[in-house]
Amino acid sequence: MPDDDDYTVKSVEASRMGKAAEHLVAAFCILATRGLLNVSTSLVDDEGVDLVFHRRDSTATLAVQVKARMSDSKRVQSEGFVAFVRGQTFTPRHNLDLLFVAIDVTRGAVMKAWLVPSLEYAATLGEPNSKGRYRFAASMKEGAQDRWRPYRLEAAELPKAVLGRLDSLA
Repeated sequence: MPDDDDYTVKSVEASRMGKAAEHLVAAFCILATRGLLNVSTSLVDDEGVDLVFHRRDSTATLAVQVKARMSDSKRVQSEGFVAFVRGQTFTPRHNLDLLFVAIDVTRGAVMKAWLVPSLEYAATLGEPNSKGRYRFAASMKEGAQDRWRPYRLEAAELPKAVLGRLDSLA
């Protein structure tokens, strides 16, 4: 049976859903900031960058790798979130963030998100697993105080958090 987290054997459905989630996040951030944010997407995703954000009238950019999970998954239904970051494409740097996002598939909307600067994520890592991946696990539960709680965002907070990261890079 193929490994669900192995990008080389991902189903067409998983690829489509992931790409749709990236575009959803991009469109939402543009709309919620009334066009203050702009977003570029990668034609080829082999360097671990899915979206590049920039603020109108600024030169600062924030590269973002998006890891989405859908509301109909068992883990998200139990208010948990688990994703894997490929070691082969993960190159931590000051202007790269990881965006872990739970998507409500019935509403086509962001449920929860974690915007984590890559240098801060890298500081928590040990060795990758046997498949060369690093695990991210967080709770979506209201009172949860896991290690990633300081980065957890409600949907409405995500565009402001991106703007804040861009401000810190300017």
